[in-house]
Amino acid sequence: MLNGFREERSLIADACRVLAGRGLADGILGHISLRVDEESLLVRCRGPRERGLGHTEVEDIRLIGFDGTEALPGELDGWSVPNELPLHTAVLRARDDVDAVVHAHPPRIVAADLAGIAIRPIIGAFDIPGTQLAAGGVPIYPRGVLVRNQLLASEMVAAMEKFPVLVLRAHGLTSAASTVEQAVLQAISVDTIAGLSIDILSAGGTLRDIPDEDMAELPNLGAGFNTETAWRHEMARINGIVASRS
Repeated sequence: MLNGFREERSLIADACRVLAGRGLADGILGHISLRVDEESLLVRCRGPRERGLGHTEVEDIRLIGFDGTEALPGELDGWSVPNELPLHTAVLRARDDVDAVVHAHPPRIVAADLAGIAIRPIIGAFDIPGTQLAAGGVPIYPRGVLVRNQLLASEMVAAMEKFPVLVLRAHGLTSAASTVEQAVLQAISVDTIAGLSIDILSAGGTLRDIPDEDMAELPNLGAGFNTETAWRHEMARINGIVASRS
């Protein structure tokens, strides 16, 4: 039986399915966390019926301490914490502006980075939040390792600095935000830019950042549109995928 936080657990489970539906975590690897307080977090764990992120259930979201132990009795009965839990806790400890962390293995982001393609503001109104995120910079953690201890996690956090998204070379990405929805949407935007960059170069084109005057014309459409409406779309999208399979 789950010990509270039903709404938050449901949100994280939905977010895992969104990542999978978008192709950012279509296997069994990846996880999302949400800070509960200064000592504990909700995080996707592996349970007795593990089938991958696309099949995440509310019961897979467990309440644990930052040290990896269960925060309440029974939380880890039959479930195991992610090997890369330090990736989450290091970001949450270092960043007061962050309450949610997404870690995923998007193939297009990995491929773009290994090909030497940086995440750049090559698009404009096509995806305004994504453009602005890319213009702010997307750093790279250059080690293709499993971030499974505090030393490696500290290295990763140092590389990430105060940026919202970090590419992990030969591995994936970490996205950090104040909400689960925002962290997932950031990851989707970066993946979209990576995919477009690969397509453009494959077609013989050249990547060009949009000019400053165009960047200055891009409005902030607000959280109601950028996050809330976008998230309703993502939920409708995965519900549609489920319906089409049934």
